[in-house]
Amino acid sequence: MVRLVVRMRILPAEADSNLENVLESIKKAVPQGMEMKSSSMEPIAFGLKAIVGDFLLDDAEGQMDKLEETIKSVEGVGQIEVTNISRQSVRMK
Repeated sequence: MVRLVVRMRILPAEADSNLENVLESIKKAVPQGMEMKSSSMEPIAFGLKAIVGDFLLDDAEGQMDKLEETIKSVEGVGQIEVTNISRQSVRMK
């Protein structure tokens, strides 16, 4: 089965959210069969930062919805934005 790499920008719910704690909660919440391959902090504006995460999942019906719902349910997560989807063999910049 084809595996996908999904890059998401995850915005905090509050300006003073501890992104390290949010990131750890996201890593623990990722559904079975999916994996958070990498993450980084990206400045937004005025000292605010977002988490940019690359997730590995199967290209199957309902997988994206499951991943999005799981991440949205993590405490401290405000909004998510999918910025890129590609096959695992393709290198994202």
